[in-house]
Amino acid sequence: MAQQITSGIKISVETKFEGSFLKENILHYAFMYFITIENQSKNIVQLLTRHWKISEAIFRTSYINGVGIVGKKPILKPGDSHKYQSGSLVTSPMACMSGSFIMVNFSNAKKFNVLVPSFKLNAPHILN
Repeated sequence: MAQQITSGIKISVETKFEGSFLKENILHYAFMYFITIENQSKNIVQLLTRHWKISEAIFRTSYINGVGIVGKKPILKPGDSHKYQSGSLVTSPMACMSGSFIMVNFSNAKKFNVLVPSFKLNAPHILN
């Protein structure tokens, strides 16, 4: 499990390999990732946007930016947590993801950046 705390917001990430398949004659690897966002601060915050960097072992990097997470922009009171799962499809059996969430602090209306720790997307058979 990868974890990181930024400005009182703790991000925890776990991953799971889902399998591989051919798509347009190219082998793809499917991964699920499970993220927990915990508000350890004293303020009410809301997640606004997400930003991902996916680095594959074949020296290919892609970036994903979007509003919210899986269609939601959760509001977290102090002590609250929000869990969600999503997935990534890559063309390398080894990759890593990192990123950030832009959040807003309701007490002062200021936006701030919360880092998502780098986490690995490794197909189990590649590690043997």
